[in-house]
Amino acid sequence: MLKRSISVILLLAMICANFSRFFVYVGFEMNRSYIAKELCENRNRPELHCNGKCFLKKKLQAAEEKEKKQERENQRNRYQEVLPTAFSFVADIKKTKIKIDYPLGSTAKPIGRSFSIFQPPKTV
Repeated sequence: MLKRSISVILLLAMICANFSRFFVYVGFEMNRSYIAKELCENRNRPELHCNGKCFLKKKLQAAEEKEKKQERENQRNRYQEVLPTAFSFVADIKKTKIKIDYPLGSTAKPIGRSFSIFQPPKTV
C-alpha cells in the first residue's frame, strides 16, 4: 500500500511538472475577473481591452524560463554524474603486454603464421 501511494505521488509530481503551462491557463481563467480588475497593467486604460492578458503573458514567460532553468540544471547534474564515472573507468584500464617469441633462424619456405589464423573456405 505504501509503495502504491508513493508511486501515485511521484506520478502526479511528474505530471504537474510537465503541465505547468496548463495550470497557468487554468488559474488565469478561474481568476480572470480579479486579474483584470487588480493585477492587469492596463486596467486604467480600458480602450486596450487587455482584460489581464498582459498578466497571463508574464506568467507564461516566467513558467517558460523556470522550465528552461530546470532543464539546464538537470543537464548539468547529468553531466556531473557521468563525468566522474568516465574518469574512474579510464583509470581502471591497465595495459597488458604480450611477448611473442619468433624463431631466429631463416626458413626455406614462407612462414605460415597467417594461415593458422585465416582459414579460407573449402570447396566440396
